Amino acid sequence: MSLSVFWFLPTHGDGQYLGTNQGARPVDYTYLQQIAQAADRLGFGGVLIPTGRSCEDAWLVAASLIPVTQRLRFLVALRPGVTSPTHAARQAATLDRLSNGRALFNLVTGGDAEELAGDGVFLDHRERYAESAEFTRVWRRVLEGETVDYEGQHVNVRGARLMFKPVQQPRPPLWFGGSSEVAQDLAAEQVDVYLTWGEPPAQVKEKIAQVQAKAAALGRKVRFGIRLHVIVRETNEEAWQAADRLISHLDDDTIAKAQAALARTDSVGQQRMAALHGGKRDNLEIAPNLWAGVGLVRGGAGTALVGDGPTVAARMQEYANLGIETFILSGYPHLEEAYRVGELLFPHLDLAIPEVPQPAKIHAHGEHVAHDFAPQKVSQS
Repeated sequence: MSLSVFWFLPTHGDGQYLGTNQGARPVDYTYLQQIAQAADRLGFGGVLIPTGRSCEDAWLVAASLIPVTQRLRFLVALRPGVTSPTHAARQAATLDRLSNGRALFNLVTGGDAEELAGDGVFLDHRERYAESAEFTRVWRRVLEGETVDYEGQHVNVRGARLMFKPVQQPRPPLWFGGSSEVAQDLAAEQVDVYLTWGEPPAQVKEKIAQVQAKAAALGRKVRFGIRLHVIVRETNEEAWQAADRLISHLDDDTIAKAQAALARTDSVGQQRMAALHGGKRDNLEIAPNLWAGVGLVRGGAGTALVGDGPTVAARMQEYANLGIETFILSGYPHLEEAYRVGELLFPHLDLAIPEVPQPAKIHAHGEHVAHDFAPQKVSQS
């Protein structure tokens, strides 16, 4: 099975070291363009664009990079509770049309109560996933061309529809990651690609089996992806030295403050990440070549594959044997590490490189009248 490998677009927080301003790198449009174009030419399948108050807006970033890339796909966040599903469907269709079918969407429910409150979301964990489920049911059906009436606990629409279809049919793929029971239920019912963070293979195997069983009970199949950092060098020794260097400016106080901040989330996935290292810098190799050092100060994906090209490729194949098809990788700093991955790792992978999409046929529409299209004049013979 050929693997699809994505890269990460750091709209904040890039640099030489973790947890310090030393070696930090300003991230502006030119830098993001450099990373996106490097990923495009190296053969990455797409880029994940982060979401949250510490990030640039993922949709605007993706839209701005469409004209300077050719085949790169953009995985951007859908935020239930922050926008309506119908409006999000129009945005999604627009981004898909303007990018000629290169748009992918990542459902993000959120886990930080303080940040969610700032966006006007005051639901607990279970309620947020109930809202996300309702949001997604409407979003999917509208994108697939239905006119939707829906009355739920959190989402209510009447006559919701889309006038201009996306390029990808029946709609662009929906991605999602969540480790709790309710998150897995949502994935089984509605998503196309289920994402896990980089836990040890045994834990990933268990999670895949759980989602597969839930999906099968609903007559569905779900594809799987994994989010990991990567530190690849010409030798294993050099790779482990680079891992140590990445956290060389971290002190115990910085780690403690970061872990305290991350502990306020109700994300089960974040709790599982934190449990891998316990907030301590010793014994960070939690599985062969799987290093938990990133998670000492970074929320979300907190593990990295470390080694030379053949070693990292072998570890990736172990995940692929479990059913993982897509790897979303990243490394610090992201521009240089994209080239290292392309030059040192890609030659050892059976890589699925997307082709440049051909221009999609655009159908002409007349001016719309009373919220519909003007009638076409038909010649009489």
